[in-house]
Amino acid sequence: MNDKPHIAFLGIGLMGNHMARNMLQAGYTLSAWNRTISKAEALAVDGAQIAQSPAEAVEGADYVITMLSDGPTVRDMFFTQGLALQMKEGACLIDMSSIKASEAREHAEEMRKIGRSHLDAPVSGGTKGAEAATLAIMVGGNPEIFDKAEAVFAPMGRAVRVGPDGSGQLSKLANQTIVAVTIGVVAEAMLLAEKGGADPAAIRDALKGGFADSVILQQHGERMTTGNFTPGGLTKFQLKDINNALEEAGHHSLSLPLTEQIQERYTALVNEMDGADTDHSAIYLELLRHNNL
Repeated sequence: MNDKPHIAFLGIGLMGNHMARNMLQAGYTLSAWNRTISKAEALAVDGAQIAQSPAEAVEGADYVITMLSDGPTVRDMFFTQGLALQMKEGACLIDMSSIKASEAREHAEEMRKIGRSHLDAPVSGGTKGAEAATLAIMVGGNPEIFDKAEAVFAPMGRAVRVGPDGSGQLSKLANQTIVAVTIGVVAEAMLLAEKGGADPAAIRDALKGGFADSVILQQHGERMTTGNFTPGGLTKFQLKDINNALEEAGHHSLSLPLTEQIQERYTALVNEMDGADTDHSAIYLELLRHNNL
């Protein structure tokens, strides 16, 4: 008999597909739901129970994991449509979507009011990290609830509690700010190398282990110079996270000039270059346009 908690997984997209599969391979009983049901059905061969509705998915679940598009979608599903009340009493919502910190705090409070618990737990690592179960998972919430949920996080990556409700989302915003600005400067470095006559691949190899080395340099730098913008991390979600970071900064009367500059460039990539569904390394294409190339 499987004594592991029962999991409901809502949102079987680029990331959720790998995350849910890793949980199934770790021996968890898992009910999967996605708005496009065929994406959830792909997990049936791994042993997932395929739910036809969110309500069917959460029935009897000890933990409900979400990988949804944004905060308003989470709020609509759980509190407007009432899915939170359809979770069993004492169950925990682990929201791994990237949403605003203020939204996460509000959701946690509403869950407490109805006898359910909540952790905000956004991730970093992209589709490669999701597939390899090496995601960085940043968790906000009650420490006792986190301690009980640690085993649930383990098949997906490394979870660290970073503070109270909303702190996971704050950590993700910090992460996305670093990612966005770093992708922007890697694009500039790769373009400079190429136009100066050097081999960008050889430069990336030469920089391995140095202060300038990073996953972004190696993975996204290669994407830029080979023209591979098949999405791992979607540009439209990168822009959403930048917007959320700057909104949070505004609440604290902070100016983040580098983040503001990269926001303008991603906005142009999405709105003027039809780049919403490209990989976020496609900021390289915006740089080419900026240089009339």
